[in-house]
Amino acid sequence: MKLTLKIWRQKNSNDKGGIQTYPIDNVSEHMSFLEMMDVLNEQLIVQGTDPIAFDHDCREGICGMCSMYINGEAHGPDRGVTTCQLHMRKFNDGDTIYIEPFRAKGFPVIKDLVVDRTAFDRIQHAGGFVSVNTSGNTQDANAIPIPKDDADKAFDAATCIGCGACVASCKNASAMLFVSAKVSQFSLLPQGKVEAKRRVLNMVEQMDKEGFGNCTNTGACEVECPKGISLENIARMNREYLKASLASD
Repeated sequence: MKLTLKIWRQKNSNDKGGIQTYPIDNVSEHMSFLEMMDVLNEQLIVQGTDPIAFDHDCREGICGMCSMYINGEAHGPDRGVTTCQLHMRKFNDGDTIYIEPFRAKGFPVIKDLVVDRTAFDRIQHAGGFVSVNTSGNTQDANAIPIPKDDADKAFDAATCIGCGACVASCKNASAMLFVSAKVSQFSLLPQGKVEAKRRVLNMVEQMDKEGFGNCTNTGACEVECPKGISLENIARMNREYLKASLASD
């Protein structure tokens, strides 16, 4: 395939940045999107041009690093996949593809397509943990009965990889799907009950400090989430937050 790539270039966080055009040829439909970017960067290096900076790590849809906004969609036109799992067969010969970084106050651009997502780490540090001491006191997995429905929902919430697609997809740049997934994976299990009140209050407070907006209820975050995290988690987090707020008064 022959493609025209319109890519956001920005030297650093203080640079104004802008879209630059790059033609690319001989793109195989079997390439992943990141492999196509690798080919482009090899061409740029040969030409003596600074390669395009973008995040990547596992390239297996696990780490959540490959945050690209492709043709107006987080992770591109496919569903249930990260950018590294997106293949070029989703595009046609002669297509023009727009590639931008995730846009949000909480995700400042570092360079080109790389954004600073350490805000998610700070939210996690605020309450996304348990203090139950299991060292030297390991119990059998079946010692504490947990309803299967709760266990399944906790597991589904725990599949969140923190990629930030929910933030990039939301017109308010809300991080509520991410935060609610981290709250839910603990609130549904007995190990998470100890910090339940403190967890939700602290994580929501930190989320607000980071500059993320409120939920729009449009559901774009769930649609674009590569792991299909449900909006049901946001409702659960709201209930947990209300309960914790009333208990603290």
